[in-house]
Order: sequence, then structure tokens, then C-alpha cells
Amino acid sequence: MLRPRETLSPMSTAPSRSRSAQSAPQEPVAPSYEAALDELERLVAQLDAGQLPLDELMTHYQRGAALLAFCRDKLQAVENQIKVLEANELKPWDAA
Repeated sequence: MLRPRETLSPMSTAPSRSRSAQSAPQEPVAPSYEAALDELERLVAQLDAGQLPLDELMTHYQRGAALLAFCRDKLQAVENQIKVLEANELKPWDAA
């Protein structure tokens, strides 16, 4: 039986499967954009404080990177929806 290709990440000793080989749907990084942004802001404050042990520092950094990618993806999806709703014509936002 063929098995999906397994790789070891430099930070882990456990094998991980490539994204294309995973059959189970992945859980979202956060329940919402707002929840991700709140958690990201807390992580950044902890990182900026400079009081975390090295292991926690790496864990927090990795979580922050995942949250940042999640937020960027959500914003891109909303921007794409707005383009469709506006018939692909970007219009200036009226603040007044």
C-alpha cells in the first residue's frame, strides 16, 4: 500500500503529511476575523514584552504567523466579494 509522503519539519520530530495528502478538513485558525485579530494583538504584546522563554517564543511566533495569514485571507475574500458586488469596479469610499 502506498502512503502519502511524510516530511519532518525542522521544529518537530513527528512526521507531517503534505497539504495535498490530507483528507480530513482542517479546522479554522480562529472562529472569526475579529477573534483572530484580538488573539494576534495579545500575542504581539507578549512578544514585545520580551519576557517569554525561548520555547514559548517560538510557539507564539508560529501561532501569530498562522493568525496573520488567516486575517489576510479573510480580508482578501471580503475584497473579492466587494469587487463582485461593485461589478469589478472599485469605487472610492465616502467617509461623509
